[in-house]
Amino acid sequence: MNSGKTVFRQLLQFLPRHDFNLCVRRYRGDYRARTFSTFDQFLCLAYAQIAGRESLRDIETCLNSHREKLYHIGFRGSVSRSTLADSCERRDWRIFQDFGHVLIRMAQQLYCDDPFVLELDQPLYAFDSTTIDLCLSLFPWAEFRTTKAAVKMHTLLDLRGTIPTYVAVTTGKVHDVRMLDALPVTEDAIYTMDKAYTDFSRLYALHRQGAFFVIRAKDNLRFKRLYSAAKDKDGGIRADQTIVLVTYKSKKDYPEKLRRVSYVDKERNKRLVFLTNNFAIPATTVAEIYKQRWCRFSCCPGDRSCS
Repeated sequence: MNSGKTVFRQLLQFLPRHDFNLCVRRYRGDYRARTFSTFDQFLCLAYAQIAGRESLRDIETCLNSHREKLYHIGFRGSVSRSTLADSCERRDWRIFQDFGHVLIRMAQQLYCDDPFVLELDQPLYAFDSTTIDLCLSLFPWAEFRTTKAAVKMHTLLDLRGTIPTYVAVTTGKVHDVRMLDALPVTEDAIYTMDKAYTDFSRLYALHRQGAFFVIRAKDNLRFKRLYSAAKDKDGGIRADQTIVLVTYKSKKDYPEKLRRVSYVDKERNKRLVFLTNNFAIPATTVAEIYKQRWCRFSCCPGDRSCS
């Protein structure tokens, strides 16, 4: 008989318990908690995520079916769906958010020295959102349409290791571009986004914070070309231009120069136009940066055409 530790217990050994306790004390998570601690709640939620449980009753049934092993895993309180429901409603969610940031930093350190497909010294992030449909009668607060509810999950992905570094959940009506106001910005980092995030005032705020962006240009972009750099036709580059915006509003929102790169994806025979405030990297790298975002967010697993 195998008398060793369970797989779940072995996974928990990698968690920095000291940092978790700091997060609990920061928000008084165990204040007046007699039997079901914050760590007990975390264990339930972690188990539900790993095992794919779908309800509080499901979590309770599965854990209590191994009641004799719960103490050795780390549980100190009994597991019941009513207690778990009360804990999820009353405990400060920022405890788990702060601990999540601790785990993200640990994961980033593991991947920091790994080889990357692009020769970049700066951090590279991709920002995008996905809409999750919900039942309107069960989630009336998640406003989306008259007959349907939904939430949006806005995710900032560290492309070196494909690690989510920032996640925000909003109602479905919140436009993607508004989340640029809450985006955590790292100086000298590169952020790549699709054309839904085209807002020149917000992009200029990103530029003033010392960060770079690579974004798809809209078809109705109005600009004036100042000068052009040499084209790399073998690399798919059809234009590498320094431009300024010409319409009154866009010029007011972004008064400085921009770089416009026109690229033809030969595999799909598709022409793409990018805007960036980074004038130092090659034009082909600009296209490859966006391709990395495309592969992470848009392609199906195993699609070799993105590699």
